Amino acid sequence: MSRNFGKVLGVLAATTLASALLATTPAAAQQAVRLQYRTSSATPTTAQAEPWFQLFNDGTTPIPLNQVKIRYYLTGSETYRFACSWAVVSCSTVTGQFVRQTGADQYLEVGFTGGTLAPGATTADLQLRFYRFDWQNFDQSDDYSFGPQPTYADWGKATVYVNGALAWGTPHGSEPTPTPTITPTGNQGTLFDDFSYTGSSDPRLAQRGWTVRSSSGGPGVPGATWDPAAVTFPGGLLTLDSSTNGSTTVQTELSTANRKFHEGTYAARVRFSDAPTTGPDGEHVVQTFFTITPLRYNMDPDYGELDFEYLPNGGWGEPGDILYTTSWETYQADPWQAVNTHTEERASFAGWHDLVIQVSGGRIRYYVDGRLFADHGDIYYPETPMWIMFNQWFIDLQPGSAPRTYREQVDWLYYAKNEVVSPSDVQTRVTAFRAAGTTFTDTVPNP
Repeated sequence: MSRNFGKVLGVLAATTLASALLATTPAAAQQAVRLQYRTSSATPTTAQAEPWFQLFNDGTTPIPLNQVKIRYYLTGSETYRFACSWAVVSCSTVTGQFVRQTGADQYLEVGFTGGTLAPGATTADLQLRFYRFDWQNFDQSDDYSFGPQPTYADWGKATVYVNGALAWGTPHGSEPTPTPTITPTGNQGTLFDDFSYTGSSDPRLAQRGWTVRSSSGGPGVPGATWDPAAVTFPGGLLTLDSSTNGSTTVQTELSTANRKFHEGTYAARVRFSDAPTTGPDGEHVVQTFFTITPLRYNMDPDYGELDFEYLPNGGWGEPGDILYTTSWETYQADPWQAVNTHTEERASFAGWHDLVIQVSGGRIRYYVDGRLFADHGDIYYPETPMWIMFNQWFIDLQPGSAPRTYREQVDWLYYAKNEVVSPSDVQTRVTAFRAAGTTFTDTVPNP
């Protein structure tokens, strides 16, 4: 599959704030932060709000940016999506989440995954935006933090917290509960499987949290079946054999039974094939490794999907070999409307490849054989736990009745919860599992 962000001027005097900061935290004299704000969307009614910030360190000690939270307060119960348009510190280090307060109040909390703000330094531009998930206009004139100012100025109606303590600005309403800075603690659960099973009916598959699909439905051509018998494990390789003779079509899929995979590192060694194992070539077939959340209704904002999809004969308007990585926000099937972003490379990827997806800090990074292939994020970052899946299916069918079978294979799967693992370290860990004779482990907690 492939598919498809301030508010009335109220500046606080710096001298008054300095006194307040001294009373707020003992570190204020050394770590004195100051926030400036402007907006590039100054009209009361807008399709997206665009609060831009500059954060200054007027103190004498460095400030780790992963201890800093900026809060922008708004009114309304709508569901919004955050995006970073551009940042001097790099959007890849900028995160954003919406936190509900009481009634119709909420705030956007902007954070950082890393970096340091030196004494006397500034982050310079943080060009941020947010919008309703359905892209309808909204009124931002009653938002506490909004001000229709076109140039940067000190701004006290947005707050800054450093290590959980208020360091700048006046919060909206009662004092909100600070969001503590969470220091990564490393791996919080691991799944590893080298697919040492006797077949699709091996009881260990279900015992270990796998489902071999037999239910009907998409994706794929109408009338296709999903046949567990076409999912085999010769030599410890997950093997998906999908076939058609033009009238009878068999597709294949293996999925985790539990949706318990969210942030962290996903990796698999996958063998793509350009030609069928039997019969004439030319089918528009899709060979995959992906994660997915169910779509509860059209344009569900909590839907998520992260795809590796290889099309050895093209399809979707492509004439030849193409590898897609696609990150989804949401979609509706009829009429078709997709909210996604994708990166593609037109080349043959036949053979074995190490595929890695890192999901952390608002960014999704896809690697192929250790090479950074794509970097997505913003609205496409997954909000909810997902399944892990492998499947092989047909986009459409070519003329002819000769039977033809396409094969995708998987050597192993690895997942580390809440940990960013480099592609080389994934290899090291998989090698260690195998050296120890470990064929399967799953310590990932259920949600």
